[in-house]
Parts: sequence; C-alpha cells; structure tokens
Amino acid sequence: MTSILQISDTHLSPRTSLFRRNLALIAAWAEAARPDLVVVTGDLSLDGADREEDLAFAMGLLRPLPAPLLVLPGNHDVGSDPRTMPKQPVDATRLARFRRLAGEDAWARDLPGWRLIGLNTEIMGTGLPEEAAQAGFIRQAAAGVGERRIALFLHTPAFTSMPEDPRFDYWAVAPEARPALAPLLGHPGLSLVASGHLHLYHQFARGPVRYAWAPPVSFLCEPAIQPGIPGERLPGALVHRLGPDGAETSLLAPDGMEHHWLKSVVQEIYPR
Repeated sequence: MTSILQISDTHLSPRTSLFRRNLALIAAWAEAARPDLVVVTGDLSLDGADREEDLAFAMGLLRPLPAPLLVLPGNHDVGSDPRTMPKQPVDATRLARFRRLAGEDAWARDLPGWRLIGLNTEIMGTGLPEEAAQAGFIRQAAAGVGERRIALFLHTPAFTSMPEDPRFDYWAVAPEARPALAPLLGHPGLSLVASGHLHLYHQFARGPVRYAWAPPVSFLCEPAIQPGIPGERLPGALVHRLGPDGAETSLLAPDGMEHHWLKSVVQEIYPR
C-alpha cells in the first residue's frame, strides 16, 4: 500500500509568520509517519502570482519534507481565469516562474497498480495555448493507464455540486472547461479525485469514485463566503492510502493546529 500526504493552501510568505506553525505540525507528523509521497495541491504561496520571493520561500519550507514532493499551482501561485482574477490573470510569464521554482505544473507518475495525475486547473477555461496542450496531455495520460487505478489531483475542484452544474464561479473549474476532464472523470479506472482551494474538508462518492477536498494548512473561510458548499472548517491535511482494492482517505489534524479565520488575518496577508 502506498501512502500519500496531501497538503493544500499553505499560503506561505517571508512577509508573515502566519501558518508556519501549522505546517510545522504537519511536517512533524510526516517525519514520524514517513509517507511515500507528498502532493501539494496549490496555493503554496501567499502571492506567488506576483512575488517570486513568496514562491521561493514556500518551496524552501516544503522541500525538506521527508518524501518525494509533487506540486501543483493554485490561483495564488500563477493567477487564474481573468473573470475571477482580473488583476492576476494566468499567463506564460507566471507559469514559467512556477515551473522554474516548483517544477512541472501538470504531471503523471506511475506507482504499483496506480497512475497519479496532477493537472493545472488555473489554465482551464482561459483559452491559452497551455490549456490546449494540457487537454492533449490528459488524453494521453488516460489512454496509457492500462489496468492501473487513477488518482487525480487538482487545485480547484472540478465541481462543487454536480458535474453538470452550468454556473461559473470562483470555487470550481469553469463549466465549459470540464469536457477536457472527461477522459479522466469518465475513466473506468478512476478511483480518487483529490483537490484543494475551498479551504474545506469534505469527502463524498460518485459511483466508485471517492472525491476528497483537502482542508487548508492556512486560514478558514467564513461560511457566508461559500453559500451552499458543504464541508468542515478546520485546518489540516489528508492522508491517502492507495491499495489494490482502492483508496482510503483520512483527515490529518494534529493537536495544536491554529485556527485562523480569513476575516481576522486578511489585513495582514492581503492588505489593501
């Protein structure tokens, strides 16, 4: 059985010490438990979309974790759809910075009985050349799975209610971009879809597929910001155990984790 520690939304920066204690508690667990792999599902930095030093600082704290590290970009790392982030639209410059500092923004890795696939959700729905290239990567990765099971990792979840939801909002992949995910979301080998971004912990199943939303390492969002979206508001991480019969996912919430509400820290982390 392969164990994967999924960390999400650490929002690290050299300009504030907030959230570092929570990461240190997760790291201490990892030192003791020794997972086989660490996957960071985006927003590792507070403002890496505009500040290289934030991305570099975040990677400096994440690289020492005691397992091979795979990282995906979040909207605060590379920007996103200009409809939701007009001041920080994802572009080639921001993507190049992420790749230089953190590695590939989409990847596939094969483990015994499994294929792990990580995608860049921030380019989806943008019409950028990188979006079309990733669509080709998705088709290729799905076609070569063979008898393996698939664990799919994203920053932004594919949907928050149902895949057919036509609404466009900040919290999910744009509806017009979801068809590109069909080779994976409809694949008979898909067993796990793990994402971040929502700052919520939640698990649910659709048929044989387990969907898991990772809690944040950093701050919690007030319920009024996310009307109608289910989930628990607590800091932590997820541990996935991948075996021949499927995936088991559990919450990791070490004692002593600090609960930071967005309203109480927003002026420190995102001053106007």
